[in-house]
Amino acid sequence: MAIPDFQTLMLPLLRISSEAEVSLSEATERLSTEFHLTDEERNALLPSKRQTIIKNRVGWAKTYLVKAGLLQATKRAHFTITDVGKSILDKNVSCINIKFLQQYPEFRKFHQGNDDNCDFDSIHNNLDENLTPEEIIHNSLDQIEETLGDEILNKILSQSPEFFENLVVKLLVAMGYGGSFEEAGRALGKSGDGGVDGVIDQDILGLDRIYVQAKRYTEGNNVGSSAIRDFFGSLDRVKASKGLFVTTSEFTHDAKETAQYLSKRLVLINGRQLVKLMIRYGVGCRIEETLYIKKLDEEFFE
Repeated sequence: MAIPDFQTLMLPLLRISSEAEVSLSEATERLSTEFHLTDEERNALLPSKRQTIIKNRVGWAKTYLVKAGLLQATKRAHFTITDVGKSILDKNVSCINIKFLQQYPEFRKFHQGNDDNCDFDSIHNNLDENLTPEEIIHNSLDQIEETLGDEILNKILSQSPEFFENLVVKLLVAMGYGGSFEEAGRALGKSGDGGVDGVIDQDILGLDRIYVQAKRYTEGNNVGSSAIRDFFGSLDRVKASKGLFVTTSEFTHDAKETAQYLSKRLVLINGRQLVKLMIRYGVGCRIEETLYIKKLDEEFFE
């Protein structure tokens, strides 16, 4: 069973709260058991890696029910059912969701904001109501980064092969390879050792090195197994034990299989992986805006 969305959790959460005061952690555990979640589903994290998906969804189910007056917060991270909530359970409703909660004026005010002219239906026709606000933000961020990735890839393809070789070396240094000393990485260019485009010195004396092959190929022009074997031969000539092969396109199945079974450690990075790393480490892009998501500091009020 997949992790239930936060609206699906509303009615079960209200039922749990009718038995006694309950904490968010306890409610999350009980609902995880009720919905037969696996360990993997219980431990699955939001993209921020700071909270589990199930606890986030239970938390938002609680927030919506509190705003509608069906639950009330008590002590730190605890809550219980209200008389309004009890009356809802007495009616044996089959489902509680956002549409159901719209009957309560305080919830409408919370959900639509302070704009009295806000059209609820027009807003939610364009959003997945089953997602929590954090999930909507992260999904939007994923879409923004995917578009940015396309732009970066197109820019790379418009540059020279030498530019791409330097870019790969800069990215590896930005990722921390080569430590903090200057000139840890360098592109070798046309004067490089047959088939090797760049090198990263892992230590200041250059005793441990990572050799790089960079191929600026258009989409559909995939790297085959012969290119992998050629790079392997180049590593042999320089007595290297590990190498990195980066392309703007993709690797064929045979190329991946060849790299897996060769005696040296070869890591393959395709175009999509490349732009994700560039975005993550700020290479070829910059921060335009920073948003902060804040939460209540319970300790402050104790």
